[in-house]
Amino acid sequence: MSTATPTKPRTATRAKVERPKLHKVILLNDDYTPREFVVRVLKAEFRLTEDQSYRVMITAHRKGSCVVAVFPRDVAETKAARATDAGKAAGFPLQFTTEPEA
Repeated sequence: MSTATPTKPRTATRAKVERPKLHKVILLNDDYTPREFVVRVLKAEFRLTEDQSYRVMITAHRKGSCVVAVFPRDVAETKAARATDAGKAAGFPLQFTTEPEA
C-alpha cells in the first residue's frame, strides 16, 4: 500500500533588484568664477561639448542653478566633488551639488 503525500508546488522567489536611484549633479551660480573656467570644468569633468557646457553655464548664471547630468549616486557625488575641487584649486568659489532625482 502506497500513500502519496500531497506536495505543494514550489514557488520561485526572486529578490527584486531595484535600480540604483539616480542623482542630479547641479551647478550653482556664483558671481566670481569666470565663465570660461566654468565651461572648461564642465568639458573636462562631464565630457560636455563646448556648446553644451556654455548652455549649462548660462542657464545656471540666469536661473541660479542648472542640472548638469544625472548619474548613480556614487558617480554623481564623485563628479560634483571633483568639479568643485577644481574650482577651489584655482581659487574660485565654483560649487556643484547633488540631489536625488524625483
